[in-house]
This record gives sequence, structure tokens and C-alpha cells, in this order.
Amino acid sequence: MNNLYIKRFALSNSAFKPPYMFGSLFMLIICFLSAFTVFKNPKAKETPNIILIVADDHGTDAIGCYGNPVIKTPNLDRLAAEGTRFTNAFCTTASCSPSRSVILSGMQSHTNGMYGLEHSIHHFKSFDNLRSLPVVLAENGYRTGRVGKFHIAPEDVYKFQTALSAGTANDPASLGRNALEMAEISKGFISEKNTKPFFLYFATDDPHRSNTILPNGKPDFNANPGANPFGNRKEGYKGITENEYTPKQVIVPSFLPDNRQCREELAQYYQSVSRLDQGIGRLIQILKETGKYENTVIMYISDNGVAFPGAKTTLYDPGIRLPCIVRDPAQTTKSVVNQAMVSWVDITPTILDFAGITTSKEKYHGRSFKNILPQKNPQGWDDIYASHSLHEITMYYPMRVVRTRNHKLIYNIAHELQFPMALDLQESYTWKSIVQNKNPFFGKRKIADFLHRPEFELYDLKKDPNEIINVAKNPDYKKVYNELLVKLKNFQENTNDPWFHKWEYE
Repeated sequence: MNNLYIKRFALSNSAFKPPYMFGSLFMLIICFLSAFTVFKNPKAKETPNIILIVADDHGTDAIGCYGNPVIKTPNLDRLAAEGTRFTNAFCTTASCSPSRSVILSGMQSHTNGMYGLEHSIHHFKSFDNLRSLPVVLAENGYRTGRVGKFHIAPEDVYKFQTALSAGTANDPASLGRNALEMAEISKGFISEKNTKPFFLYFATDDPHRSNTILPNGKPDFNANPGANPFGNRKEGYKGITENEYTPKQVIVPSFLPDNRQCREELAQYYQSVSRLDQGIGRLIQILKETGKYENTVIMYISDNGVAFPGAKTTLYDPGIRLPCIVRDPAQTTKSVVNQAMVSWVDITPTILDFAGITTSKEKYHGRSFKNILPQKNPQGWDDIYASHSLHEITMYYPMRVVRTRNHKLIYNIAHELQFPMALDLQESYTWKSIVQNKNPFFGKRKIADFLHRPEFELYDLKKDPNEIINVAKNPDYKKVYNELLVKLKNFQENTNDPWFHKWEYE
């Protein structure tokens, strides 16, 4: 209600005299009540701080709140208990740099230009005219900072005002292997006495596979025989109490072979995840110590699925179906298990929504899921799209995907090629154990089918959650196939996919 309205109301009613005196008195009462409301809840109109935690190669297979009873992730579990856990959250591409570019741009990687890994030898970079999330936040009054893994370019496009660490990707001595140390380094940024809210991009290297940098500068993921240590080391890490697991303890996902070698690697992977969880615990503790916890939105995601064949670099569910936990301190409903299908193109719009920022300059491919956080089964969130083009520059294998609750259609654009293996997967103890023993299967999938794929793969996810039986040519699925194909083409066209021309020039 404004002054003009009050004056009109008073003048139209002769019982109120003098009208202007009444209007002033009425407005005084309104102002008092508004001030009382803010005083009663000082956080009510305060713009929230936002922390986005991005793990490296962490699937839903190794986290307590997603159903794993073995692994110790008490801090992530507590975060989920205080907020919302999504059960149908997906990255759009199971490759590091492209996925991170989607997270920080709200656009598919084939649109923003980050087609593959950012390493200098590959030279993949997003387009110079892109306005990323940290840039938009900074323009609208946020302090922006990053710590840990970066691995996207150009830095001017993904510019943070404060870089708390160098952000070197997959460095064996990387800060990102100790999330507790990352939290300590972030303390000054978090506690800075400033009227501006902050956005912190907290990106770990855990639980990515370990590598050794050879004299020629190239990474070697199999420098020592046996299971990859996933960043674990004998001397441990400062401040970390390592949780070690035995091969017998781990739970082998259905897409992996249940053998000694795989179990040994999963045990190392679990340990890396538990170390990451301890760092998140320290980060939360710092927020509480600095009085920031109750005004900080915390979001936890991963860039892609676990670093095993059949997950990372594929668009099968183990590669793209990921943890997504959001704690909004303003949310009164706790321990929400949300069934909405969300994807990483929704991250930027959601964070901007939390920040109260609207912009007409950007056309995001996603939408905010802020308002559905308290809901279990929100309507209208029933499909996602995915797009993979390359991992390393020699790994050209473009795929486009539409996934609904019941079906998934994969378009293998260069299906004549053999599916290329990422270096860390090809050299893995798990993969070699299968190849050397000449086992025709990797998990439930034939190796021949994994390496040589048809143009289209259609899966009935209710009947076949492991995505093994391709029904693309099954006449019983003709209607579903045609409907999804139309959606897939529309997706490519609407997102300016350069590979859309394949339909015209094939």
C-alpha cells in the first residue's frame, strides 16, 4: 500500500477527517509493523550467501544418504537431513571441463563452446561473449571466490573476483585432495567483514583417480601396478582422519565386474569420498563459527559419475545420474526426498534465483528449482537432456540424449567409430583385469556392445534399468521412439547445436 492509495482512500470517505493526517498515521503504523517483522526475523530480507560444492567423479553409488550403508559420509548425510536430496539429478555431459562449463553457464556445452577438456594441448574454451554465473553475480553485488579445481577457460569468461588457489587440474599435489585444507583457506573469504553476500565455488579433486606426472609432462594413471589410490597416500593428509575400507566391504554397482581388482579400486574410491566428506564438515563448522551458517545456501553436486568404464564419459545413467543436495536455511521442511528430474543446466538459474537476480541478457537452457525444493513430487519436471562431444581431443564421439522417467534415447552421431576410452579408464586396474582375462562382459554389458554402438539406443528404464537391451528397432516401441526422436531434434535445434546439421548433410 502506498501514499497515493492512502490519500485516495481517505478523500473518498468523508468519515475520515483530516484525511492527510490519517494517511500519515496509517503509514507510520505500517512502517512500524514492517520494522517489527524484520526485527523479529533479522534474516527475513537478507540476501543469502551461496556455496556451490562440486566434487570430481562422485556418483550416487558411494554416499550414505543415497543408500550406501557402508561408506562413511556423515556430513553429506546431515546436509541432506537438513534440506533436500534429489533422486533424479543429472549432469549433461560426463566429462570434467564441459560439465563444469554447463554448471557455471546454464547452457549446454555444445552451445557455450567447451566441447572437451580444457588442457592446453586440447585448447577447448568457451566463447568469449559468454556471461557466466560468477560474472553475473559480481555485477549484482556478490563477492565471488573459488577454491580447488578450476579446469575451465577462458578465465576472463569464468572470472571470480578472488582465486583462493591456483586451481590446477588433477595435480598429484593438488590442494583439492584435502577438502579440509580448502575449507581452512576459505575461512578468510567467508568471514570477511563486508556488507556484500558471497558466492564460493568449492571444487575438490577428490574422488578423481590419481595420476603421476611423467618427465614429459604427461599424466600416467597406472604408474604403479595394482589398484589406483584415488588420491589416498600412506602419509595421509593434514587434519584428516582417514577412513579405510576393505575390498570385501564395498558394494559393487551392477555396471561393474564383481572381481578382486574392481573391489580393491572401489575401496580406494570410498576412502577418497570419506576424506572429501570431512572437508565439507570443516567447511560447515567454519560457517557456524563465523555466524554465516543460517544465512548460507549450500549445494552439493559432482561433475560426472565415478571414474570407471561404463560411467565417466558415457551418457548411461552411472555416468550422469548424480548426487544433488541443497540446504536452504529458509526452508522449513527438512529431509525432503525430491523426485523431480533436474540437470546441471538448472544450477545457474537456481543460484541466481536464490540471489534474487533476474537478467534478460542470458537465455539459459535450464530453469530454477528453488521453489520446488520442499516438494516430493513436483509436476512438470519429467525429462532431461544430455550432450557429450569429446573428452580428450582424440576422443571424438558426439552423443545426444533425451531421458524421461521411463525411457532414454541416445543418438550416437558418429556411431561408425569405436567408442574411445578415457586415459584414466583405459589404464585402470579394473578394465585391464577384464581385457587380460578375455572376459566378453564388463559388468552386465558385452564389451563388444560397449565399444561398438548403433546410431540409436533406446532403453525401457522400468524393465531394463541397466540399459542393456536396445529396443530402438522393436516395433512395440515405435511410438515412444518417434516421440523421443522429435524431442531430441527440437532440443538440438533450440540449443543451436552445431551437430544438428548432421540431420541435413548426412
